[in-house]
Amino acid sequence: MDVYKIAGEKPLKGTIKVSGAKNSAVALIPASILANSPVTIEGLPEILDVWTLKTLLEEIGGNVEFDDGRMVIDPRSMVDMPMPNGNVKKLRASYYLMGAMLGRFKKAVIGLPGGCHLGPRPIDQHIKGFEALGAQVTNEHGAIYLRAEELRGAKIYLDVSSVGATINIMLAAVLATGKTIIENAAKEPEIIDVATLLTNMGAKIKGAGTNVIRIEGVEELHGTNHTIIPDRIEAGTYMIMAAAIGDGVTIDNVIPLHLEAVTAKLREMGVEVMEEEERIFIPKPKSLKPVDIKTLVYPGFPTDLQQPFTVLLTQANGSSIVTDTIYSARFKHIDEISRMGAVAKVEGRSAILTGPTKLEAATVTATDLRAGAALIIAGLLAKGNTEVHDIFHIERGYSDIIAKLQDLGADIHRESIETESANQAAKRFN
Repeated sequence: MDVYKIAGEKPLKGTIKVSGAKNSAVALIPASILANSPVTIEGLPEILDVWTLKTLLEEIGGNVEFDDGRMVIDPRSMVDMPMPNGNVKKLRASYYLMGAMLGRFKKAVIGLPGGCHLGPRPIDQHIKGFEALGAQVTNEHGAIYLRAEELRGAKIYLDVSSVGATINIMLAAVLATGKTIIENAAKEPEIIDVATLLTNMGAKIKGAGTNVIRIEGVEELHGTNHTIIPDRIEAGTYMIMAAAIGDGVTIDNVIPLHLEAVTAKLREMGVEVMEEEERIFIPKPKSLKPVDIKTLVYPGFPTDLQQPFTVLLTQANGSSIVTDTIYSARFKHIDEISRMGAVAKVEGRSAILTGPTKLEAATVTATDLRAGAALIIAGLLAKGNTEVHDIFHIERGYSDIIAKLQDLGADIHRESIETESANQAAKRFN
């Protein structure tokens, strides 16, 4: 089993470059299914979710080359092969295969998605959109079956402003007959990124980034070249690290506009955030003030940065309250950082943190992707040697994180350790 080992209390200094956006990548890659010629995507992060999607496209007959962040996808030989199990269970975003395959083949069989366990994450709005476009959707033996004689444009109101549902309906609608209107659409930058790719492929989409998206169906889409946007969540994570234990850190390859909510909260804490066109510099922070945070859909404070931010709040002078309105079960990391000395408790959808607290190293377990990022920050702050387990969660979303942090001066490395089996344990105690 591989773990991360971190020797804490070593200040971070230098420049760190942000990779392409994970939440864009996992939608851009399935979108290539809709094309009638090769699609090239530049700047992809080399993370587990991207490699899993590469394998999934190959399973349905695609020819996919991926090297140094550049993926070339030839979808011409793809077929509507059912994918009820296997790799689709490894990531949440496998549901984008539903919209893409429904759009191209008018049918699909996709297993229910996997990914991090963050509480209820229903796909009812996705299904509502597919049905409005004319598809029959059934859940059979744990897989979603989608069938349509024809997809026709429709007016669809999302009960919840869902990123996944917005993108999935876009994927299904671009080749549908007639006009589709998505109301109460999500506004995240990743939606604009996917719409840009589709538009470059020949789709007719207006309003991406607003709460009303209009799509005029076309007969076919062609290949194109596309460069992915920077990962705002990765950038935000490094901003939080810089505020926690930085001695002057520059975060390169960012779009500051995408990080306004995070920047505002850091400044409220007393952290200086200096913005340039494509980079952000955070000098060594002084004393940190407590703040209250409530996660909201974009452009509000992102739920994906709630967990890393809670660790920063353990260093603030006073009590802070973090409320997650998006995912009810996104506080599993609180038990882990409490074992490291954090003064924290969970009450319903909120966590209350009191600082400043001197964290002590411990052996901890990442329960999901962003919890893993939070534990890395805690390990960097803590006195002693921290060991982080279940790092596969982290590697689903952070490209080359060990090398990037080492370049900043962090003492962090990956190590294989032996784990004791149940039989070995039984023999030892007999």
